[in-house]
Amino acid sequence: MHHFHNPVRTVAGLGALQALPDLLGARRALVLTFTGARSLGLVEPLQDALGDRLVAVIETVTPNPDVIELAALYPEVWRYPEADVLIALGGGSVIDSAKAVLTQTPSGQFHELLQWLRDGQRFASARHKALIAVPTTAGTGSEVTPWATVWDRELQRKLSLQFPHTWPEAAVVDPVLMRQLPEAVTVQSGLDALSHALEAIWNRHANPVSDALAVAAARTIQVTLPALLRAPQDLNLREAMAIAALQAGLAFSNTRTAMAHSMSYPLTLRHDVPHGIACAFTLPLVAAAAIGLMPERDAVLAQALGPLETAPARLESFLLGLGVKTRFADYGVDDDEAAALWAQALQGDRGRNFIGASA
Repeated sequence: MHHFHNPVRTVAGLGALQALPDLLGARRALVLTFTGARSLGLVEPLQDALGDRLVAVIETVTPNPDVIELAALYPEVWRYPEADVLIALGGGSVIDSAKAVLTQTPSGQFHELLQWLRDGQRFASARHKALIAVPTTAGTGSEVTPWATVWDRELQRKLSLQFPHTWPEAAVVDPVLMRQLPEAVTVQSGLDALSHALEAIWNRHANPVSDALAVAAARTIQVTLPALLRAPQDLNLREAMAIAALQAGLAFSNTRTAMAHSMSYPLTLRHDVPHGIACAFTLPLVAAAAIGLMPERDAVLAQALGPLETAPARLESFLLGLGVKTRFADYGVDDDEAAALWAQALQGDRGRNFIGASA
Protein backbone atom coordinates (compact mmCIF):
# COMPACT_ATOMS: atom_id res chain seq x y z
CA MET A 1 0.00 0.00 0.00
CA HIS A 2 1.47 3.35 -1.05
CA HIS A 3 0.34 6.82 0.03
CA PHE A 4 1.29 10.06 -1.68
CA HIS A 5 -0.13 13.39 -0.54
CA ASN A 6 0.64 16.98 -1.47
CA PRO A 7 -2.05 19.65 -0.98
CA VAL A 8 -0.20 22.57 -2.59
CA ARG A 9 -1.76 24.01 -5.73
CA THR A 10 1.21 24.46 -8.06
CA VAL A 11 1.57 26.68 -11.11
CA ALA A 12 4.97 26.28 -12.80
CA GLY A 13 6.72 27.46 -15.94
CA LEU A 14 7.47 30.64 -17.84
CA GLY A 15 4.81 33.25 -17.07
CA ALA A 16 3.44 31.41 -14.01
CA LEU A 17 3.36 34.72 -12.13
CA GLN A 18 0.30 35.71 -14.17
CA ALA A 19 -1.70 33.21 -12.09
CA LEU A 20 -1.08 35.15 -8.87
CA PRO A 21 -4.12 37.49 -9.02
CA ASP A 22 -6.50 34.53 -9.51
CA LEU A 23 -4.87 32.60 -6.66
CA LEU A 24 -5.28 35.63 -4.39
CA GLY A 25 -8.88 36.33 -5.38
CA ALA A 26 -10.47 39.17 -3.42
CA ARG A 27 -8.08 38.81 -0.48
CA ARG A 28 -5.36 41.29 0.42
CA ALA A 29 -1.70 40.29 0.63
CA LEU A 30 1.54 41.17 2.34
CA VAL A 31 4.75 40.36 0.46
CA LEU A 32 7.73 39.10 2.47
CA THR A 33 11.05 39.10 0.66
CA PHE A 34 14.80 39.41 1.11
CA THR A 35 16.98 42.51 1.32
CA GLY A 36 17.98 43.33 -2.24
CA ALA A 37 14.99 41.74 -3.99
CA ARG A 38 13.78 45.12 -5.24
CA SER A 39 17.13 46.02 -6.82
CA LEU A 40 17.06 42.67 -8.69
CA GLY A 41 13.72 43.68 -10.24
CA LEU A 42 11.76 41.00 -8.36
CA VAL A 43 9.30 43.19 -6.42
CA GLU A 44 7.87 45.26 -9.25
CA PRO A 45 6.24 42.35 -11.16
CA LEU A 46 4.33 41.41 -7.98
CA GLN A 47 3.28 45.01 -7.37
CA ASP A 48 2.02 45.20 -10.95
CA ALA A 49 0.15 41.91 -10.66
CA LEU A 50 -1.50 42.66 -7.30
CA GLY A 51 -2.28 46.37 -7.55
CA ASP A 52 -4.26 47.67 -4.56
CA ARG A 53 -4.61 44.20 -3.07
CA LEU A 54 -0.96 44.54 -1.97
CA VAL A 55 -0.91 45.96 1.56
CA ALA A 56 2.86 46.26 2.07
CA VAL A 57 6.24 44.76 1.16
CA ILE A 58 8.63 43.69 3.95
CA GLU A 59 12.18 43.36 2.61
CA THR A 60 14.22 42.34 5.63
CA VAL A 61 14.89 38.59 5.40
CA THR A 62 18.56 37.57 5.43
CA PRO A 63 19.97 34.08 4.66
CA ASN A 64 19.46 31.35 7.31
CA PRO A 65 17.60 33.68 9.69
CA ASP A 66 18.04 33.02 13.39
CA VAL A 67 15.18 32.92 15.89
CA ILE A 68 16.25 36.39 17.08
CA GLU A 69 15.64 37.80 13.59
CA LEU A 70 12.33 35.95 13.32
CA ALA A 71 11.24 37.46 16.65
CA ALA A 72 11.89 40.92 15.19
CA LEU A 73 10.09 40.06 11.94
CA TYR A 74 7.02 38.66 13.69
CA PRO A 75 5.39 41.96 14.85
CA GLU A 76 6.20 43.52 11.46
CA VAL A 77 4.04 40.89 9.74
CA TRP A 78 1.22 41.04 12.27
CA ARG A 79 1.04 44.86 12.05
CA TYR A 80 -1.13 44.17 8.99
CA PRO A 81 -4.12 42.14 10.21
CA GLU A 82 -6.02 43.11 7.04
CA ALA A 83 -3.60 40.99 4.95
CA ASP A 84 -5.07 37.48 4.95
CA VAL A 85 -2.31 36.14 2.73
CA LEU A 86 1.45 36.23 3.12
CA ILE A 87 3.27 35.96 -0.22
CA ALA A 88 6.83 34.70 0.27
CA LEU A 89 9.07 35.91 -2.57
CA GLY A 90 12.56 34.44 -2.35
CA GLY A 91 14.55 31.32 -1.65
CA GLY A 92 14.20 28.83 1.18
CA SER A 93 15.16 31.38 3.84
CA VAL A 94 12.25 33.65 2.87
CA ILE A 95 9.68 30.86 2.46
CA ASP A 96 10.75 29.25 5.76
CA SER A 97 10.65 32.64 7.53
CA ALA A 98 7.12 33.15 6.22
CA LYS A 99 6.09 29.74 7.61
CA ALA A 100 7.62 30.67 10.96
CA VAL A 101 5.60 33.90 11.29
CA LEU A 102 2.25 32.78 9.77
CA THR A 103 0.74 31.80 13.10
CA GLN A 104 -0.80 34.31 15.50
CA THR A 105 0.22 33.57 19.09
CA PRO A 106 -2.10 34.42 22.02
CA SER A 107 0.30 37.14 23.25
CA GLY A 108 1.16 38.40 19.77
CA GLN A 109 4.82 37.61 20.52
CA PHE A 110 7.11 35.17 18.74
CA HIS A 111 8.64 33.87 21.99
CA GLU A 112 5.58 31.67 22.63
CA LEU A 113 6.17 29.94 19.34
CA LEU A 114 9.87 29.62 20.13
CA GLN A 115 9.12 27.97 23.49
CA TRP A 116 6.90 25.50 21.71
CA LEU A 117 9.65 24.79 19.19
CA ARG A 118 12.35 24.42 21.82
CA ASP A 119 10.55 22.23 24.33
CA GLY A 120 7.31 21.10 22.77
CA GLN A 121 4.96 23.32 24.79
CA ARG A 122 1.73 23.39 22.81
CA PHE A 123 -0.41 26.40 22.15
CA ALA A 124 -3.68 26.72 20.30
CA SER A 125 -3.50 29.24 17.50
CA ALA A 126 -6.48 31.56 17.12
CA ARG A 127 -5.70 32.45 13.50
CA HIS A 128 -3.05 32.34 10.84
CA LYS A 129 -2.39 33.86 7.44
CA ALA A 130 -2.53 31.77 4.28
CA LEU A 131 0.79 31.32 2.47
CA ILE A 132 1.52 31.63 -1.24
CA ALA A 133 5.13 30.77 -2.06
CA VAL A 134 6.87 32.40 -5.03
CA PRO A 135 10.38 30.89 -5.14
CA THR A 136 13.21 32.85 -6.75
CA THR A 137 15.70 29.96 -6.52
CA ALA A 138 15.51 26.45 -7.98
CA GLY A 139 16.40 24.46 -4.93
CA THR A 140 14.83 24.19 -1.54
CA GLY A 141 11.42 22.80 -2.46
CA SER A 142 10.03 24.73 0.51
CA GLU A 143 7.16 25.94 -1.70
CA VAL A 144 5.65 22.41 -1.67
CA THR A 145 6.52 21.20 1.86
CA PRO A 146 5.13 22.10 5.31
CA TRP A 147 8.50 22.31 7.09
CA ALA A 148 10.49 25.39 7.98
CA THR A 149 14.11 25.19 9.05
CA VAL A 150 14.64 27.57 11.96
CA TRP A 151 18.18 28.25 13.20
CA ASP A 152 18.62 28.60 16.96
CA ARG A 153 22.25 29.68 17.24
CA GLU A 154 22.02 30.45 20.96
CA LEU A 155 21.32 26.76 21.64
CA GLN A 156 23.39 25.64 18.60
CA ARG A 157 20.39 23.77 17.23
CA LYS A 158 18.44 23.53 14.02
CA LEU A 159 14.72 23.44 14.76
CA SER A 160 12.02 22.26 12.38
CA LEU A 161 8.63 23.96 12.48
CA GLN A 162 5.47 22.45 11.06
CA PHE A 163 1.73 23.12 11.38
CA PRO A 164 -1.12 21.95 9.14
CA HIS A 165 -1.29 25.51 7.77
CA THR A 166 2.45 25.75 6.97
CA TRP A 167 1.75 23.78 3.80
CA PRO A 168 1.60 26.65 1.30
CA GLU A 169 -1.85 27.11 -0.20
CA ALA A 170 -0.19 27.62 -3.57
CA ALA A 171 3.24 27.68 -5.19
CA VAL A 172 3.97 29.92 -8.16
CA VAL A 173 7.21 28.79 -9.82
CA ASP A 174 8.23 31.23 -12.56
CA PRO A 175 11.79 30.81 -13.90
CA VAL A 176 11.77 34.44 -15.11
CA LEU A 177 12.28 35.37 -11.43
CA MET A 178 15.42 33.16 -11.33
CA ARG A 179 17.21 34.75 -14.25
CA GLN A 180 19.33 37.10 -12.09
CA LEU A 181 20.37 34.38 -9.64
CA PRO A 182 24.13 34.67 -8.91
CA GLU A 183 26.28 31.69 -9.86
CA ALA A 184 27.02 30.66 -6.26
CA VAL A 185 23.30 30.60 -5.37
CA THR A 186 22.46 28.78 -8.60
CA VAL A 187 24.93 26.05 -7.63
CA GLN A 188 23.91 25.91 -3.96
CA SER A 189 20.19 25.76 -4.64
CA GLY A 190 20.61 23.30 -7.52
CA LEU A 191 22.65 20.97 -5.33
CA ASP A 192 20.10 21.28 -2.54
CA ALA A 193 17.52 20.00 -5.03
CA LEU A 194 19.78 17.12 -6.15
CA SER A 195 20.25 16.20 -2.51
CA HIS A 196 16.46 16.21 -1.97
CA ALA A 197 16.01 13.91 -4.97
CA LEU A 198 18.62 11.35 -3.88
CA GLU A 199 17.63 11.55 -0.20
CA ALA A 200 14.05 10.69 -1.23
CA ILE A 201 15.37 7.54 -2.96
CA TRP A 202 17.66 6.05 -0.27
CA ASN A 203 14.77 6.52 2.12
CA ARG A 204 12.59 4.14 4.16
CA HIS A 205 9.49 6.16 3.20
CA ALA A 206 10.05 6.09 -0.57
CA ASN A 207 7.09 5.10 -2.73
CA PRO A 208 6.58 4.70 -6.51
CA VAL A 209 5.26 8.25 -6.92
CA SER A 210 8.08 9.89 -4.96
CA ASP A 211 10.57 7.68 -6.85
CA ALA A 212 9.29 8.84 -10.26
CA LEU A 213 9.58 12.49 -9.22
CA ALA A 214 13.01 12.01 -7.60
CA VAL A 215 14.49 10.13 -10.57
CA ALA A 216 13.24 12.76 -13.03
CA ALA A 217 14.69 15.54 -10.87
CA ALA A 218 18.09 13.89 -10.35
CA ARG A 219 18.53 13.13 -14.05
CA THR A 220 17.58 16.65 -15.12
CA ILE A 221 19.81 18.37 -12.56
CA GLN A 222 22.92 16.39 -13.50
CA VAL A 223 22.57 17.51 -17.13
CA THR A 224 21.10 20.99 -16.64
CA LEU A 225 23.10 22.53 -13.79
CA PRO A 226 26.50 22.45 -15.58
CA ALA A 227 24.83 23.77 -18.76
CA LEU A 228 23.14 26.59 -16.81
CA LEU A 229 26.48 27.78 -15.41
CA ARG A 230 27.69 28.17 -18.99
CA ALA A 231 24.50 30.05 -20.01
CA PRO A 232 22.99 31.65 -16.88
CA GLN A 233 20.52 33.79 -18.83
CA ASP A 234 19.02 30.81 -20.70
CA LEU A 235 15.37 30.73 -19.63
CA ASN A 236 14.81 27.20 -20.96
CA LEU A 237 17.59 25.90 -18.70
CA ARG A 238 16.27 28.00 -15.79
CA GLU A 239 12.84 26.46 -16.39
CA ALA A 240 14.25 22.91 -16.50
CA MET A 241 16.04 23.51 -13.16
CA ALA A 242 12.92 25.09 -11.63
CA ILE A 243 10.76 22.10 -12.61
CA ALA A 244 13.42 19.63 -11.38
CA ALA A 245 13.68 21.42 -8.01
CA LEU A 246 9.87 21.35 -7.77
CA GLN A 247 9.83 17.59 -8.55
CA ALA A 248 12.49 17.00 -5.88
CA GLY A 249 10.44 19.07 -3.42
CA LEU A 250 7.31 17.04 -4.17
CA ALA A 251 9.31 13.81 -3.71
CA PHE A 252 10.74 14.68 -0.30
CA SER A 253 7.45 16.28 0.84
CA ASN A 254 6.42 12.63 1.27
CA THR A 255 9.63 11.00 2.44
CA ARG A 256 11.43 13.79 4.31
CA THR A 257 15.19 13.94 3.91
CA ALA A 258 17.79 11.47 5.20
CA MET A 259 21.47 11.04 5.93
CA ALA A 260 23.09 13.86 3.93
CA HIS A 261 20.72 16.45 5.43
CA SER A 262 21.12 15.06 8.92
CA MET A 263 24.88 15.65 8.65
CA SER A 264 24.44 19.05 7.01
CA TYR A 265 22.91 20.99 9.91
CA PRO A 266 25.94 20.85 12.26
CA LEU A 267 28.17 21.71 9.26
CA THR A 268 26.15 24.87 8.67
CA LEU A 269 25.98 25.79 12.37
CA ARG A 270 29.60 25.05 13.31
CA HIS A 271 31.49 25.62 10.08
CA ASP A 272 29.25 28.11 8.21
CA VAL A 273 28.97 25.80 5.20
CA PRO A 274 26.06 27.05 3.03
CA HIS A 275 23.11 24.66 3.33
CA GLY A 276 23.06 23.57 -0.33
CA ILE A 277 26.76 22.67 -0.20
CA ALA A 278 26.54 21.12 3.27
CA CYS A 279 23.89 18.62 2.17
CA ALA A 280 25.48 17.86 -1.20
CA PHE A 281 29.24 17.43 -0.77
CA THR A 282 28.59 14.22 1.20
CA LEU A 283 26.36 12.71 -1.52
CA PRO A 284 29.15 10.51 -3.00
CA LEU A 285 29.86 9.17 0.51
CA VAL A 286 26.18 8.53 1.30
CA ALA A 287 25.63 6.99 -2.14
CA ALA A 288 28.51 4.57 -1.54
CA ALA A 289 26.92 3.61 1.80
CA ALA A 290 23.43 3.21 0.27
CA ILE A 291 24.34 1.17 -2.81
CA GLY A 292 24.01 -2.56 -2.25
CA LEU A 293 21.78 -2.35 0.82
CA MET A 294 18.46 -3.07 -0.91
CA PRO A 295 18.14 -4.43 -4.47
CA GLU A 296 14.85 -2.59 -5.01
CA ARG A 297 16.40 0.76 -3.95
CA ASP A 298 19.46 0.00 -6.11
CA ALA A 299 17.20 -0.31 -9.15
CA VAL A 300 15.80 3.19 -8.55
CA LEU A 301 19.24 4.67 -7.78
CA ALA A 302 20.52 3.23 -11.07
CA GLN A 303 17.72 5.06 -12.89
CA ALA A 304 18.77 8.29 -11.17
CA LEU A 305 22.56 7.92 -11.34
CA GLY A 306 23.43 5.38 -14.02
CA PRO A 307 25.63 2.27 -13.44
CA LEU A 308 25.99 1.91 -9.67
CA GLU A 309 29.55 0.59 -9.42
CA THR A 310 30.87 3.94 -10.69
CA ALA A 311 28.05 6.20 -9.43
CA PRO A 312 29.82 7.59 -6.31
CA ALA A 313 32.90 8.48 -8.39
CA ARG A 314 30.72 10.13 -11.05
CA LEU A 315 28.84 12.10 -8.41
CA GLU A 316 32.18 13.27 -7.01
CA SER A 317 33.44 14.45 -10.42
CA PHE A 318 30.07 16.14 -11.06
CA LEU A 319 30.49 18.15 -7.83
CA LEU A 320 34.15 18.95 -8.50
CA GLY A 321 33.15 20.13 -11.99
CA LEU A 322 30.81 22.65 -10.34
CA GLY A 323 33.66 23.87 -8.12
CA VAL A 324 32.38 22.06 -5.03
CA LYS A 325 34.95 20.25 -2.90
CA THR A 326 33.91 16.82 -1.63
CA ARG A 327 36.08 16.08 1.42
CA PHE A 328 35.28 16.93 5.04
CA ALA A 329 38.79 18.39 5.47
CA ASP A 330 37.97 20.97 2.77
CA TYR A 331 35.40 22.42 5.20
CA GLY A 332 37.60 22.41 8.28
CA VAL A 333 36.27 19.09 9.61
CA ASP A 334 38.88 16.59 10.79
CA ASP A 335 38.52 12.78 10.63
CA ASP A 336 37.33 12.46 14.23
CA GLU A 337 34.62 15.08 13.83
CA ALA A 338 33.59 13.57 10.48
CA ALA A 339 33.20 10.12 12.07
CA ALA A 340 31.21 11.65 14.94
CA LEU A 341 28.96 13.54 12.47
CA TRP A 342 28.23 10.29 10.62
CA ALA A 343 27.44 8.41 13.84
CA GLN A 344 25.22 11.21 15.18
CA ALA A 345 23.44 11.59 11.85
CA LEU A 346 22.40 7.91 11.86
CA GLN A 347 20.62 8.59 15.17
CA GLY A 348 19.17 11.93 14.06
CA ASP A 349 15.50 12.33 13.25
CA ARG A 350 16.28 12.69 9.49
CA GLY A 351 19.14 10.18 9.47
CA ARG A 352 16.82 7.42 10.70
CA ASN A 353 14.98 7.71 7.36
CA PHE A 354 18.16 6.47 5.64
CA ILE A 355 17.93 2.85 4.46
CA GLY A 356 21.34 2.21 6.09
CA ALA A 357 20.20 3.30 9.60
CA SER A 358 19.12 0.63 12.06
CA ALA A 359 15.32 0.63 12.27
